[in-house]
Amino acid sequence: MRKATSSNIFYAFIFTVAYLTVSFFLIGFKSDQLVLAAVFNTAFLFNSSSQKFITGFSIFIVYWIIFDYMKAFPNYNFNTVHIEDLYAAEKSLFGIHINGRIVTLNEYWLQQHNTFFDLLAGFFYLCWIPVPLAFAVYLFFTDKKIFLQFSFTFVLVNFIGFIIYYVYPAAPPWYIQEHGNHFISGTKGNTAGLIRFDQYFDISIFENLYSKSSNVFAAMPSLHSSYPLIVLYYSVKKKMSWMLKLIFAMVMLGIWMAAVYSSHHYLLDVLAGIGCAILGILIFEKLLLQSKIFNHFLQVYYKKISN
Repeated sequence: MRKATSSNIFYAFIFTVAYLTVSFFLIGFKSDQLVLAAVFNTAFLFNSSSQKFITGFSIFIVYWIIFDYMKAFPNYNFNTVHIEDLYAAEKSLFGIHINGRIVTLNEYWLQQHNTFFDLLAGFFYLCWIPVPLAFAVYLFFTDKKIFLQFSFTFVLVNFIGFIIYYVYPAAPPWYIQEHGNHFISGTKGNTAGLIRFDQYFDISIFENLYSKSSNVFAAMPSLHSSYPLIVLYYSVKKKMSWMLKLIFAMVMLGIWMAAVYSSHHYLLDVLAGIGCAILGILIFEKLLLQSKIFNHFLQVYYKKISN
């Protein structure tokens, strides 16, 4: 075990103080911030291997911090929230006829849900972050070049989505089910159909997750739908086994289904999320990877996280 150097201790201290201070003034104190700071410091100072690991995953840490800070800048303060028009577009394009009236897929499943699909949707929706992170860990230890490509693409797709959130604030299906067409600022997150998963197992996983939602009016695009497509793309690029690629494809389709079934997203949101993933992959592969400056940056980063 290599002893932590004074410079490492100094950088870790500066990062921790800066992060906790900015967080306190922007969004207030939360225990999650201490957990993140503790994990970062422990890994960065423990030994050289853990330092390389946390350095590689600092890409995801930056993403998480920016996502968390979005609470300080609600997108509805910048543009009009789309509620009725998005609902009308969904019904017009993908509505189905039930008993003489047109309903959205969300409304159909709201009336036709059953325990099997409740549990299936919950299990798939629990995969939206663990699967990309587990995949990133696997890549870190097996192919750091692909790991960096996956990580930067993942964050790039998120940034594309964040921009759209502010350009086009959009209410999720559960919002119109709960509040109608009236905009209510500061609306809290809602588990929607996923509450049935919590109730079945007498737990509060989704309740706790959505109580910490950074922005309720960020349904378009569905980044939940983007993540598994990025994983599937890089599993193909990595030339993983057909069985793993099949599993990733099933998880992807399951998350897309669950997003609509649970009333967290319209099908339009899911399609927009798929579009964001494709756009992010194309920008990274066709533009960034062709840039000498960015490739030099990747090479430097690669050396920092390699043995």
